[in-house]
Order: sequence, then C-alpha cells, then structure tokens
Amino acid sequence: MTCAVRESGGGWWCAGVRWPGEVPELGWSRGGRRRVSVLAYGAGLGFRAVGERHCVGARGNACPLGAVVPGRSTGGRCAECARLDRAHSVAADTMADDPRTYRVYLAWFGPGLVKVGITGEERGAARLREQGAVAFGWLGRGPLMAARRTEEVLRAALGVPDRIPYARKRVERGHLPDTDQRAAEVAELYARAAALEGRGWPESLERLPLEVVDQVGIFGLDRAPGAETESGPVPVPVSAPVRAVRELVDGGVVAGRLVAAAGPDLHLAVTGGGVVVLDTRLITGWDLAAESGSDVRVPLIDIGGGGVQGGLF
Repeated sequence: MTCAVRESGGGWWCAGVRWPGEVPELGWSRGGRRRVSVLAYGAGLGFRAVGERHCVGARGNACPLGAVVPGRSTGGRCAECARLDRAHSVAADTMADDPRTYRVYLAWFGPGLVKVGITGEERGAARLREQGAVAFGWLGRGPLMAARRTEEVLRAALGVPDRIPYARKRVERGHLPDTDQRAAEVAELYARAAALEGRGWPESLERLPLEVVDQVGIFGLDRAPGAETESGPVPVPVSAPVRAVRELVDGGVVAGRLVAAAGPDLHLAVTGGGVVVLDTRLITGWDLAAESGSDVRVPLIDIGGGGVQGGLF
C-alpha cells in the first residue's frame, strides 16, 4: 500500500500505527473525520514528506496555533498541546473516580527487559501491542486506583520499571530468545509479584491466573524478509534491522516492503536487502505524498547506538 496524500488546505494526516486487533492499521484524520488503512506484511508502503511538520493537537482537537514541531519529536505536539494531552491521560492520576475496570500487566520486551503497567479492561491487549510487548501476562484486575497502587508496589518492591525507552526495545527485538525463555521470564516475575499479596497488594485488586501471551507471530518477527517457498513464507527468525529513521525532512522519502511491525515501529525491507525501522510517531503532523519503490532518503541512525548518517542521501 502507499500512504494517502494530504492536499493543501484540508487533506488527510497520518496518525500513526494502531492495534485495535491482531493486525496493524495506519490511522488517518481530517478535521473530525477518521479512517484507517489495514497493513499487510509483504505489501509495499511508501511516502514522501512535504513542507513542514505541524502539531497534531490534543484530545482530538486541532492545535490552535498551528505550531511547527521538530522532526525528531515522537510526540508530534507543541508544548501546550502536549501538556493538555497528558493532563487527561490515565497516567496523570486525575481520574480517581473513573468507574471502569483496569488490568495490571507484566510486559516482556527482551532478556531482563520487563515492565509493569495498567490498561482499561475493555481495551484488551491493544495497549500491549501498541507498546511492542513481545510477550505479556495479566496480573490482576480491579478499580483504577487499586491497579495504580499495585503498579507502584511492584516498582518499589521488585524494582520493575513502568517505562522502557523504545530504543532499548528495538535493540532487543533483533536478538530474541526462544518462546520458552520468553515465557519463563514473565512467569518468574508473576510469581514474585503474586508473593506480595497481603504485603501492600490492594484487597480490591483481583489476582488473575498466569497465562503468558506471545506476540512474535502477530508482529511478524518470526519471518525473514524474502523467505518464500511454493507453499508460502517460511517462519524463520527475522533479519535484525540495523538502522532506524531518525526524522523526516521536506522531500524525504521512505518506501519499502513491510516485513514486521511492533508497537509504533514498522520494519521495512529496502533496496540492498536491509531492514530499516520507521517509528510512525515521527510521521504525524506531516503532509505525505504517495511514493512507490524500495528506497529511504531521510536521516538514519544505527539502532545499536552507533554513528548517524545525516542529511539526504
């Protein structure tokens, strides 16, 4: 597929990757209207950035200033819209009377890379897919403040973080151990967390039985680019991406074949046989024109933290 074109004066803006189910989608917005493009592994995807990047606004509302934002910003918002957006999020703890049921989860991103978090029960596993959790397990369910309290207890007692930088996730994603090892780490943390019942664990939070969910197949990380037989793709470890898009620039092109997706990241096979990661949070707020082929002409950075390739090339 190719990205939609935002025409001058009111076209569609890309809102990044969404995971309402087990298939990734690109969201689009124009004023109050919304639509999606379902993504398919093996299909082409490409676009060219045009002009300047503008603030995407907050909570579904346009930025009143039409502010220009930096190309490297993963938030895509000006300072004021970012403040308004966060003020109404669950993470801001301003919704103590929220009547909905929440779940506490344990998410695994790589060896030794596990975090604790909460999500609305009605959202199912969408939050785990949005974060790029390779494997996860539910810990408990209950009111918002009980879920938040449990999250704090686990951070303090077990030293489990509630945030992991995406850069770390990308590095580990290319060196995943087998399914059993992934499940074992989640199970080990679950056992340590369950042992805290009666020692700071809120009584109103119901502990859920352990069931480790592995998402490698959903993300397409178990398939190598170009590995085909007469009966279809061969499930083998995906070629580890070594570069990621650092930012878009006016006239910059990103085009390739989609081979995997995890969280906001799209893994694109490009000319030369390599795989480049595009964090779709970097494309929000841009005018995008459709582009075909298998080419990347925007600044890239080595995923492992090495040197940066700057400028268009």
